[in-house]
Amino acid sequence: MLLGIELALSLIALVVALWLRPWRMLPGALLTPTLAALVLLPGLWLLPQTLPPGLQVQLSGACLLVLMLGWPLAVLVLAGVAMAVWVLGQAELSAVVSQWLWVGLVPATLALGIGALLRRWLPANLFIYTLGRAFMGTAAAVFLSGVMMEMLHRLAGAPAMEQALVGRWLMAWGDAFLTGMFATIFVAFVPQWLATWSDARYLDRR
Repeated sequence: MLLGIELALSLIALVVALWLRPWRMLPGALLTPTLAALVLLPGLWLLPQTLPPGLQVQLSGACLLVLMLGWPLAVLVLAGVAMAVWVLGQAELSAVVSQWLWVGLVPATLALGIGALLRRWLPANLFIYTLGRAFMGTAAAVFLSGVMMEMLHRLAGAPAMEQALVGRWLMAWGDAFLTGMFATIFVAFVPQWLATWSDARYLDRR
């Protein structure tokens, strides 16, 4: 039952992303970060399989993908990453689907929503983008995704893990630090790699 719910949610996100035809953005500057994500992220997602049982150190990278590629293209990349994890790793299909949804798609979707709220209610400012959207927004998106995962799994009858939310809170800040750092570097040196960045909006260049 749990696998069916997670697979259905994942496929809905994938269908919506395909309907938006994000591959139209690839002939431009986003091709390089897209290919880099497809090469680097599977290794990051495979990391938990190499650690001792019970020590689940998991970084997402999904929020950074949304900043770089936009939500629709990020969803397609996350599908490719999940496929690579399934082929290259030893995890069962249910674990890969769960990782695809809760480590990838849900944080990416929450990051999109948080970004929209910040654009709507806060002024267009460099620090709102880097500290608000990239850093704090990532921490909130990754942690909320972990909370939602724990709630669904417990409703489905999975045993509760002690200190699970504390661990997810700490890991969320790890993701936030990396996303904030890379977003700041990209803004400074390769802003064309950030589909969500605009000099005209955030630097008031008209």
